[in-house]
Amino acid sequence: MKTPTEIVDLMMERDAFSSWMGINVDQVALGSCQLSCLVKDDMLNGFHILHGGISYALADSALAFASNSHGVKCMSIETSISHIRPVKSGERLTAFAREKHKGRTIGIYEVEVTNSSNKLVALFKGTVHCSGEAW
Repeated sequence: MKTPTEIVDLMMERDAFSSWMGINVDQVALGSCQLSCLVKDDMLNGFHILHGGISYALADSALAFASNSHGVKCMSIETSISHIRPVKSGERLTAFAREKHKGRTIGIYEVEVTNSSNKLVALFKGTVHCSGEAW
């Protein structure tokens, strides 16, 4: 069986969007993952703050890596995000995903997204389907 790090490395090799975002894998363990990325000007919306889709994508990647860390292929079936405060260019976002429930076919995860000052900027919840197919 592959380790959580081997699984995430394999997933990242195939993930052009995470590469474009400049996502760093800071840590990964069974059922959890921490990612970070630097907010660039081309990630801002018309209000000159981070586009919500970027924080969503970072949290979604953290969900994917955390849920797949057990060695079984998992795909999201429902996700939601609450944006709490604006983020400016030059800030570093960190997303920490933690497992709240892990069943045979369903997993539930919470992802906290923080800024450079370690203030919560978004809260994400994701439910995944665990396929039973090994990595």
